Amino acid sequence: MDFLSFREEITKYIFAEDMLQKADIILIPGNAYPQNAERAAALYRQGYAPYILPSGKYSTLVGHFAGVLDRADRYNKEYKTEWEFLKDVLVQNGVDESAILKEDQATFTWENAKNSRIVTDQNKLVIQKAILCCRNVHARRSLMYYQKSFPEAKIFVSPSVIGNITKENWYTTKDGIDAVNAEISRILYQFSLLV
Repeated sequence: MDFLSFREEITKYIFAEDMLQKADIILIPGNAYPQNAERAAALYRQGYAPYILPSGKYSTLVGHFAGVLDRADRYNKEYKTEWEFLKDVLVQNGVDESAILKEDQATFTWENAKNSRIVTDQNKLVIQKAILCCRNVHARRSLMYYQKSFPEAKIFVSPSVIGNITKENWYTTKDGIDAVNAEISRILYQFSLLV
């Protein structure tokens, strides 16, 4: 395999993205960027799903919600959890509060997925199709965990670009290469969680 083909295969694998279909729910892994929740809100307003489930407490590395990482001028409340922050983004972007489910205990992506399944089961929701709104460079790992937690569901990935790293340019900058390498390393390191 030549270098160009190798790069294309990495790009296709890491930057998962699907053509969307109407679904039972929109899922958002925990994070401190508003873009994923803004995208989820737009899809909700377009009628793609009746429920949205943001997930997240805060990163285990920090031990508390460390603050909004983008557009803090708009999303400027004091948030205790990622879920609280993501809920505010959703509400500010036109999502009815009654459509927002709650998962505010997860501290990393695998917990986001497992705990989201617990929440949908507790709410007696049958999830046959779901849309996953996550960061583009985090798409494959997020999808792997959510597929493990919802094995009977078809999950469609609708990623957001955060920063300037895209599937078209990731290999042109040190930040892009580092971000993709970090994701590949995490997927390999955390593979045992999936088997």
